[in-house]
Amino acid sequence: MGDIGCPFCNPSPEDIILENNLCYARYDKYPANPGHLLLIPFRHVADFFDATDAEEIALLALVREAKTLLDGRFRPDGYNVGVNVGEAAGQTVMHLHVHLIPRYAGDVEDPRGGVRGAVPEKRVY
Repeated sequence: MGDIGCPFCNPSPEDIILENNLCYARYDKYPANPGHLLLIPFRHVADFFDATDAEEIALLALVREAKTLLDGRFRPDGYNVGVNVGEAAGQTVMHLHVHLIPRYAGDVEDPRGGVRGAVPEKRVY
């Protein structure tokens, strides 16, 4: 199951923070902020537009569940939810993953624009 060499296929049980029948959540290895989660389909699918309707529903359900978990653990002041589709958009792992990034008052000088610039100093890693 999955693509050989894909870092999101066949996750180790200790990496899985939350899961449902089609998707799982894990902490990002290069977090923009404390609590930054990735929500990932178990099936190897390149991007958001290749996901099935059922996978999209499962991802959104996991976003809500992950928000509840992060609210309790990290108490952020807001969130950015985003998906990079294709290399031109910044996608570096060609397996669909949704970023759930907790935001904290003061984490950037001016947060206006949200996903247009999320956390600029953390954009490139």
